Amino acid sequence: MDAWPDCAVPDLPGAGGPLRLYDTATGSVRETAPSHTARMYVCGITPYDATHLGHAATYLAFDLVQRVWRDAGHKVHYVQNVTDVDDPLLERAAHTGEDWRSLAEREIQLFREDMTALRVLPPDEYIGAVEAMPEITDAIAQLRKDGNAYGVDEDIYFPVSAAPRFGSESNYDRETMLSLFGERGGDPDRTGKRDPLDSLLWRGRRAGEPHWDSPMGAGRPGWHIECSVIALNRLGMAFDVQGGGSDLIFPHHEHSAAHAEALTGTAPFATHYVHSGMIGLDGEKMSKSRGNLVLVSKLRAAHIDPMAVRLALLDGHYRADREWTGGRLPAAEARLLRWRAAAALPAAPPADGLLIEVREFLADDLDTIAAMAAVDRWVAAALESSAADGDADAPRLVVNLVDALLGVAL
Repeated sequence: MDAWPDCAVPDLPGAGGPLRLYDTATGSVRETAPSHTARMYVCGITPYDATHLGHAATYLAFDLVQRVWRDAGHKVHYVQNVTDVDDPLLERAAHTGEDWRSLAEREIQLFREDMTALRVLPPDEYIGAVEAMPEITDAIAQLRKDGNAYGVDEDIYFPVSAAPRFGSESNYDRETMLSLFGERGGDPDRTGKRDPLDSLLWRGRRAGEPHWDSPMGAGRPGWHIECSVIALNRLGMAFDVQGGGSDLIFPHHEHSAAHAEALTGTAPFATHYVHSGMIGLDGEKMSKSRGNLVLVSKLRAAHIDPMAVRLALLDGHYRADREWTGGRLPAAEARLLRWRAAAALPAAPPADGLLIEVREFLADDLDTIAAMAAVDRWVAAALESSAADGDADAPRLVVNLVDALLGVAL
């Protein structure tokens, strides 16, 4: 599956420092320690509706991870999946009468367009569950062969007893796990399961649903094993960052890690588990089920500059749950105008110190609030200064650093 077009990233003088990120598993901000090539997997969309600002905020956060690593001299191997067959997609297609494949194709293309407009760097590998089906079925067959799967009627489940480290990624207690499992696609009350937290690996064929042949019979895979296999087969174990929204901490990321660790007999699946906060509207998390979405495509259709949308979403720490309030976008539009005005000056105060500041702030768990405030201070000084006393190279350096590190085109 094709991703979206890449965009050029300007080269900056010198190099940034090591990136420190909050790791959900340890509950601490720790330095990432990639080899020459940093490896990252970020869970992608289930394409049954358009990209909303909650999605956009998540992918912007991991776009920054990639930019900071690149600035520090690393190559980046970035993999993202698409859950292009799953219950929400099939339910939406059944409700609208549209073929599920056509629905997925249309929404994936819209997502590509939104990511391109927001200048999100694309993954190196963009993999749909459907195209990965042979490797997913092979992995489930291997789990069965190893005794790490069992049947319930026509379905196949993964026993959490096969994962000695289960719970080490989320650190949730069992009561919390059971509650979230039921809310987020799990089936804790399924009769015949050994443990309510055991997760579905293979759903046997149901009338009217897509299915694939496999050693387990006809059917389709569960959600968690898809990401386990796609990441494992492209990045290997102990890759640098497993990313997604905080609503994926459990059950998705916990079970994905458990499946991969059972398949390989090694741990950990990832060395950092990094999660972005939720975007809210009117006091509730923005989600398709609630119908309270602000869509990137709708903002683009209204001729809102995507760079203003990007600035608005970066004006908050990536880990924090935050509200999309009425004043957030106008404030970002005004900030963008000020930055562009300063960048257009023939000369301005030196910006070498600003580059150092922005690098340091972003390397410290992606502190975009402090980084943008530093740019604001330089902009204010530039707009108040006399061009005759300025540095002719400074505006271009600011244009490049804002582009390379924050992804904002001035």
